[in-house]
Amino acid sequence: MKTNNWQQIRHQLHQYPELSGKEQSTAEFIRLQLESLQPDRLYTRIGGHGIAACFDSQKPGPTVLFRAELDALPIEELNCFAHRSVHSGISHKCGHDGHMTILLALAAYITTNLPDFGNAIVLFQPAEETGEGARAVVADPIFKQLNPDYCFALHNLPSHPMGLVMIREGSFNCASRGLTIKLTGKTAHAAYPETGISPANAVAELIQTLPSIADKLSQEELVMLTLIHCKLGEPAFGTSPGQAELLATLRSESDSAMRDLIESVTRQCNTVAQQHQLSVEFQWADIFAASHNDAECTKRIENAAFRCGQPVERLNEPFRWSEDFGAISATTNGAMFALGAGEMTPQIHNPDYDFPDELIATGQQLFADIYRQLLHES
Repeated sequence: MKTNNWQQIRHQLHQYPELSGKEQSTAEFIRLQLESLQPDRLYTRIGGHGIAACFDSQKPGPTVLFRAELDALPIEELNCFAHRSVHSGISHKCGHDGHMTILLALAAYITTNLPDFGNAIVLFQPAEETGEGARAVVADPIFKQLNPDYCFALHNLPSHPMGLVMIREGSFNCASRGLTIKLTGKTAHAAYPETGISPANAVAELIQTLPSIADKLSQEELVMLTLIHCKLGEPAFGTSPGQAELLATLRSESDSAMRDLIESVTRQCNTVAQQHQLSVEFQWADIFAASHNDAECTKRIENAAFRCGQPVERLNEPFRWSEDFGAISATTNGAMFALGAGEMTPQIHNPDYDFPDELIATGQQLFADIYRQLLHES
């Protein structure tokens, strides 16, 4: 691997993005890069297209895992630079191309600074954007072989100063999930609506009451329900509707609060449906666990930032956005941090976003310091 041109590697990853669960070519590219570094063990097809390399000291000590994401987003890129996405409607608009490059740079560093004890693992995880990838990785038997004692991840974050390290003990970002509520009654002629069972009044009631459930559920932490879409019947003037769908996003600081929110929301929907003689069905999507930062791991990130000369901001509250690293950190001691991507950089998921190349060295240096703290003699 030519370790002196990480920008070129990042641009190649950016140019050939793949959607969640379809990261075959990306994983193969990563595999070839890792194979050239001659790790002690190389694992493939973890939880789908996941791939991991292990650098083993053959001496007792902790196993430390660093994670990046493989997948891109279904967003058409507006940028016109040479490394723009070649795939119509697909692009790296969350910076996973940059995160992967940082982890490859870390792996290259480890090969020339092998652990004095324990094991170092770099994990490239599939399907983060859908919330499915980390759960699939953790459920894979290979993850039990990896068996990390510590895990770390980062995420770039525009609208914050370049290189600012944002950390927090406890809840770091929120649990979230999408909910589709399907209400079914009975269609009727619009001239005789009394012969059918319309879900219109039930939908109106739920629109009024569901957000307030979240508001009243907890005063100790953030709990939210955001209504995002509603469909009632069909655009047919001769028909009184018999079906309706209401979509919402549920969000909370902790997984326990999410369980309480789910219970309260489904109970309210069942009550309203029964009152209006409707059947109700629930469908869930984009399920993300909350990410909880271990105190020791958070302190190690802070120490790394100080030694690398990066400014640090201790957050007073967790980020509202979700990230499925929480499924990995729930299995062991772990922490995630946000890395400022520049105040003028377009927001992630915007069609004109591009990961800033200057963050590659910063991210690698921070991870390398954490690695040295845990797997090198002081």
